[in-house]
Amino acid sequence: MNPLRRKRLLIILAILAGVSIAVALAMSALRENINLFYTPTQIANGEAPQDTRIRAGGMVEKGSLKRSGDSLDVTFVVTDFNKAVTITYRGILPDLFREGQGIVALGKLNSDGVVVADEVLAKHDEKYMPPEVTKALKDSGQSAPTPAKEG
Repeated sequence: MNPLRRKRLLIILAILAGVSIAVALAMSALRENINLFYTPTQIANGEAPQDTRIRAGGMVEKGSLKRSGDSLDVTFVVTDFNKAVTITYRGILPDLFREGQGIVALGKLNSDGVVVADEVLAKHDEKYMPPEVTKALKDSGQSAPTPAKEG
């Protein structure tokens, strides 16, 4: 083979190998950082993976919020009006977190079917509900509750 052609071929192969490695690393990083949303029904039915970071959301059941007296641990139940899932969280809940409101929790599902959250997101005004929660409620045949007027 001509030395010039051989040199060009090696350069092309090196570029292809570099691009392949870069694409493989990018795909690996994306796979590790993706947080799929699961409804309480999907979690209760075993569709959510264990020990993988997920997003779980729904309406916080009234009367389900339990705070630990000596730490920042809280436990509450989230429902899509078909099934419910328990969520535990250690930290300060958002100011807008209330029972009867829509939330999204980011965390891992343990072997007991409890989501151990490391982040809890609450809606930011009276009309907003996370899109995933709205879709889950619509799919379950429920509509989002309308906020009570204060006055």
